[in-house]
Formats: sequence, structure tokens, C-alpha cells
Amino acid sequence: MWNTPACRWRRVDAPPGGWEVGMKIRRGMVAVITGAGSGIGRATSIALAAKGCNLALADVNEAGLAETAKLVGARGVNVTRHVVDVSKKDLMQAFADEVAKAHGKVNIVVNNAGVAVTAPLESHTIEDFEWIVGINFWGVVYGSKFFLPYLQKAGEGHIVNISSMFGLIGLPTQASYCATKFAVRGFSESIRAELAEQNIGVTSVHPGGINTNIVKSSRMSSDANSEKLKQKAVKFFETKTLPPSAVADAIVRAIEKNEARALVARETYVTDYLKRLFPVLTSEIVAKNYKRFR
Repeated sequence: MWNTPACRWRRVDAPPGGWEVGMKIRRGMVAVITGAGSGIGRATSIALAAKGCNLALADVNEAGLAETAKLVGARGVNVTRHVVDVSKKDLMQAFADEVAKAHGKVNIVVNNAGVAVTAPLESHTIEDFEWIVGINFWGVVYGSKFFLPYLQKAGEGHIVNISSMFGLIGLPTQASYCATKFAVRGFSESIRAELAEQNIGVTSVHPGGINTNIVKSSRMSSDANSEKLKQKAVKFFETKTLPPSAVADAIVRAIEKNEARALVARETYVTDYLKRLFPVLTSEIVAKNYKRFR
């Protein structure tokens, strides 16, 4: 089913068997959001607070976390702040237990924390691979795994895992980022099937260009032109992309409609369409354009 009103693109990907009915977000529900200090995490915190959700917010950026908590606190909801590195297993286990103790239950988990690396494989360090996999993939696994018992105890719940348009197509200089986002997509599809009969939905979210800090905080190769390219990318994201609220709105809809995937931004739909229709040709076009770009 397609729904394309002006300036808003969305698709419902519901598996066979009638899983279309999702979980109504109600006042008093508890939502956990990682990477809540800015961008999509902050926007999602605001959107869920507007629905009356109490929030457990996590980030490594304590100042950003405090700002988000201040913004959502005005909604009259209960908010707790947790400084957590999502790549650390022990910290994530303790985080889940802390949230359950502080709030008494968990209904929604949004695994949003993410980072980026831009580098061709020949200059991409193993350390940067380990860094991005730890946050983008293991952070999602830990968030899903450690909060699952509390979702099961609540009797209903939803897990939202942020993938990317780059979880649909492999692009040059984005091998590690694409690898993690493809992994998030596959992981989400697998556990969605597992949890379908437990009244727990799972959604992978695939944003295109969104005006967040991910480009500013990304790691680049040591190439002489990398900093110049980064500044151009930052300017592009600040002026030509959608606001984080577009993703937050998609997340709220995905939870309430139990969507398997939520695609955000026109370029994501175009990418998804071309990869489905012309998988080999699309990859060849990408390779040719990268050669021309270099």
C-alpha cells in the first residue's frame, strides 16, 4: 500500500497473515530511545512525549541528553537520562535493568544511536570498522536483546531499529556503514518473524538524507580532499535534506501500524524501487559513476 500526499512519502510493508494492526501508543507507556541527544533521537523523543509516553533517554553526549530531556519534560511526562555507550555489552545490560527499575515497565525501544565512516577499503582502518560495527550493529543487538524480557513482561511492545537508505544499496566509500545498516535490516526482519506471535512488533527504518549531526561526527579517510568533501556534505545536509521530525513521524506511524519497514525521503523510495527492479544494473551504474567521480 502506498500513501504519497504532498511532501510525505511512506509505504506500509506488511507481511502476509494480517499483521497490519499495530500497537496504539497510549499515555503512560514507556519508550527507550538511544542516541537521544540530537537529531532523529531527539525528534523521536519529542514525538513520543507528545503521545504521552514516559521516556528513558540514552546518549554518550551528556549535554545533548540534558537538552532533549528539558525539551520533552515540558510535556509533563516522566523522563530519565542515561549516559550509555551502546557498543558496551555490560553497560547496555545495566541500562535495561535501570530503566525497568526506574519506570516499572518498557513498551517501546528505539535503537537509534549511529555513526558513519567514509573511506575506500584500502584506507579504511580496522579500528574504524570495529568502532562503527560496535555502535551501529551491536548497539541494536544489545538494545533488542536486553530489553526483550521487559517487552515480553509488558505483554505488548515494539522495537524500532534505525537502518538507512544505505541498508538497501551498497555505495563506494561506505562499505562499513552499508554493512552495518544491511545487518540491521536483516536482524530486524528475522526477529520480527520470531516475535510476531508475542504481540511485539519490529520495524527497520530507512531514512534518506536527514539533517542530523551524523556527517559532522563521521570519520573520514586520510585523503587530502576528505575534509573538503566533508564540509560540502555537511552544507548539503544542512540545506537540502529533510528535518529529523520526518523520521520521528514515520516511527510513530510504524509502531501504530506495525510496519515491517518505514522508508523516509524520496531518494530512499527511488533506491528501493531501482534495486528491486534492476538489481545488477543499479550496481553497475553506481560503479561507473564512482569511477567518473574519482
